[in-house]
Amino acid sequence: MNHSVSMPAEEEIYYLSEFYKVFGDSTRIKILYLLVDRELCVNDIASELSMTPSSISHQLRVLKQHRLVKFRRDGKTVYYSLADQHVETILSQGLEHIEE
Repeated sequence: MNHSVSMPAEEEIYYLSEFYKVFGDSTRIKILYLLVDRELCVNDIASELSMTPSSISHQLRVLKQHRLVKFRRDGKTVYYSLADQHVETILSQGLEHIEE
């Protein structure tokens, strides 16, 4: 099946390139996988990945900036989850591609 895809605008290509750079960090990918189907706070994520809460907070900031995670506040605790179904799709399609 041969269909043409039009070249996105230069600005869109730039943002797409920046977006994919976020996936260039294994810690961020691990965080995203932890958040598939559940929400966790920074301390839970840090504990699961054997990392410090401050290093997890830093990575979550990057993921938030790129709208890959969302959060909700419950008292003093902030819970993170995947921003939408697209994030899980991107992860699973990437994995499918490398496993071919």
